[in-house]
Amino acid sequence: MVKVKKITKSILNEVIRKRPANSFKGTYGKIVLIGGSQNFGGAIVMASLAAVYSGAGLVTTVTDPSNQTSLHDWLPEAMFVDWNQFDHAKPIIEAADVIVIGPGLGTDNHAFDLLKAVFQIVKKGQKLIIDGSALTLLASNNLPLPKDSLNILTPHQMEWQRVSGIKIADQTPDANQKAAEQLHAIVVVKSHRTQVYEGTDIFENTGGTPAQATGGMGDTLAGMVGGFTAQFEDTSKAVLAAVYSHSAIADKLAEKQYVVLPHQISESLPKFMHKNQAE
Repeated sequence: MVKVKKITKSILNEVIRKRPANSFKGTYGKIVLIGGSQNFGGAIVMASLAAVYSGAGLVTTVTDPSNQTSLHDWLPEAMFVDWNQFDHAKPIIEAADVIVIGPGLGTDNHAFDLLKAVFQIVKKGQKLIIDGSALTLLASNNLPLPKDSLNILTPHQMEWQRVSGIKIADQTPDANQKAAEQLHAIVVVKSHRTQVYEGTDIFENTGGTPAQATGGMGDTLAGMVGGFTAQFEDTSKAVLAAVYSHSAIADKLAEKQYVVLPHQISESLPKFMHKNQAE
């Protein structure tokens, strides 16, 4: 049996660094988020919000045009690209350090075409975070993961069942670790105690609250993973720090709230990261 390591507060000081005086927006990474069909625009807005508030330098959201107004109402810092004009999106995706695809993407033919196009574009040196309905499309179409990018999957347990073939009741740390290793990906299996699998290592989060049981939590985490991995050099530790921060903020908010809303976690990020930055 593989030993499960705990994700604790100590990961924050290992990852979050005080920003140097001579830094600029390019220092903190270019991230592209792709998703948000007409019916699920909130998902990509929440993911984008998390990416910006966690400190990513340049954020572009590729989404259905019906989401442009709400995106800019919530987040004037993000750039917008119409996902029906993929020729405009392609060079931005090619230039990105991190690509997040899936929040609110949907599972129709257009969504699948976007996913396939992104898989064909990504290259060595890029980080690809696959979330939400992109995972369902991946599983239902037996689509192989890109070989060149560093792939990070962020499924909840049912999405992980679809991708791995392991039923929720059988999702033991050992079984999950073997499946993640076969995928050659970092896998974040979201649950009340989220676990992260990378190679032969298994990590379990020590935080989390029932107050987080609301739509959009996973979208927010995907955006945070994108924001952290865009700006912090050690990708593995950045993923762990994002997972820990997501629940630690929620735990604090839940001391005074019955339910924690995903956008509240994002809005709390700048102060939380400032408090927990290392010199």
